[in-house]
Amino acid sequence: MKERVSFEEFKRLDIRVGRVLAAERVQGTDRLIHLLIDLGDERRQVVAGIAPHYRPEELVGKEMPVVVNLEPRRVRGVESQGMILAVDVEGRPVLLQPVEEVPPGSPVR
Repeated sequence: MKERVSFEEFKRLDIRVGRVLAAERVQGTDRLIHLLIDLGDERRQVVAGIAPHYRPEELVGKEMPVVVNLEPRRVRGVESQGMILAVDVEGRPVLLQPVEEVPPGSPVR
């Protein structure tokens, strides 16, 4: 287990459900997919290292939790404006999804 964090520290994370509007591989990489995500009141681009396990076309329309209050980070020349959440199963990412459709931007708590 990693170091414990207080509930107050956890509450600082802003996690919202986003719907993937578009997805494409990042050219020149084997691992990265560039996602355009609808968060209700805005759209964000996120770069995720999931290409060995997911095809871009199968991600379009999917809902997934996104950490939206991370500092933006440049990945291979593309600004990533958040992070999608996935379960790590023996090094393979398994994307998390709500069990029923929810409005984009819905907060995770």
